[in-house]
Amino acid sequence: MAAMPSPPLAAIAPARRCAYTVLRRVFERGAYADQALQSEADGLDARDRALAMRLAYGAVQRKGTLDHLISRLAERPPGRLDPPVLAALRLGLFELLYLDGSPDYAVVADAVELAKIEARAGHGLVNAVLRRAAREGSEALLGGLSDDTPERAAVKHSHPEWLARLWWQTLGAEQARALMAYDNEPGEVSLRANTLVTDAAALAAQLPVRTHGDPRIPEALVLEEPLDVHGSALWRAGAFLAQSRAAMLVARSLAPVAGERVLDLCAAPGGKSTHLAALMQGRGEIVAVERNRSRAGALARTAQRLHAGNIRVEIADAARWPNSGPHEDGAGFDRVLVDPPCSGLGTLQARADLRWRVTPAAIEQMAVTQAAILAAGAAALRPGGVLVYATCTISPTENERLIDVFLDSHPVFRLDEIAETLPNRDHTAGFFIARLSRS
Repeated sequence: MAAMPSPPLAAIAPARRCAYTVLRRVFERGAYADQALQSEADGLDARDRALAMRLAYGAVQRKGTLDHLISRLAERPPGRLDPPVLAALRLGLFELLYLDGSPDYAVVADAVELAKIEARAGHGLVNAVLRRAAREGSEALLGGLSDDTPERAAVKHSHPEWLARLWWQTLGAEQARALMAYDNEPGEVSLRANTLVTDAAALAAQLPVRTHGDPRIPEALVLEEPLDVHGSALWRAGAFLAQSRAAMLVARSLAPVAGERVLDLCAAPGGKSTHLAALMQGRGEIVAVERNRSRAGALARTAQRLHAGNIRVEIADAARWPNSGPHEDGAGFDRVLVDPPCSGLGTLQARADLRWRVTPAAIEQMAVTQAAILAAGAAALRPGGVLVYATCTISPTENERLIDVFLDSHPVFRLDEIAETLPNRDHTAGFFIARLSRS
């Protein structure tokens, strides 16, 4: 009997086709998952786009677990497989094990056809591995994974081994396991009501979805249903900004007062700068420093949209700003926010591919830059002023150790408070916030 012809590309579910391309771009060409999805999902309807995002982001996040199971089921290391075959296996296995709604045969068939289109050979292996996975089932395959050691936890919760060991040592086994498990769950979507325009109660009444507030942050609203944030007329009017509650705590820790002079180093994309402006009731001055000209432009547009007229954007390198001592246009700032680039390990829920990009060497290098920016911020602060150092990461090298070294070399500063959020404990992004004051 003659072999049946392969179905045309159009016969493959559009969401799977899109997710497959995103996977290949991320792992073969180093693309960012969100940017790859944005370009590849163009033209998909809302339902297919949502499924493509779940498939692509989920398979990227779960790469560590998927590759472990592929190695076992295929009886060969994933690194020896042709990249198109490996992408089809990751995509198909993720859907079989972690998503419901599609028949197993449809998942397997589409993965096989995707491998046929791009690979010289290997679609038979895709068929055999995924059929075996479907027979064994998710309960048997995933239930057999343990997290009693950092190495096993890295596999079960799909994190790099070095990161599992770091958190195991820093947070303890129970907290590390819980954090890694939570990193694979959907993150919160929260809005900050722009109090220059409205308040949280009035905003909640106008939104077409259910929300709830946070007693610690009066301007915060957590969405309980999906919302097209950037398509909202309220967003265009500057009534709100999408921002994690942990990030909102940063500006509140700095606690600026109307009429003060405030410096925000590494200010783009502008969430914290505009929050500071709102807390200052639009009075006083905020100098928002950003090195990248394009990002500085986006920051200026965000400030304009949010009616934050007291923000002045300055394009400069935060680590060298100012060249020495207080800025030339005044005698120093009342408050300084240092929110430097960091490894972002507190945002792994929202950034699917980040866990596979960060390395210990990169963290060490980031800490050097962070220390330089912190020193620049300290030099710009007037005596009696307040400085807040904040990162969205869970990394002692970038957080506690860096602050300890700074305090040892800057005796005129004292540590007033440290606040930390953990995603699994606080259900928001992971942040480190150190509030310092200058005597």
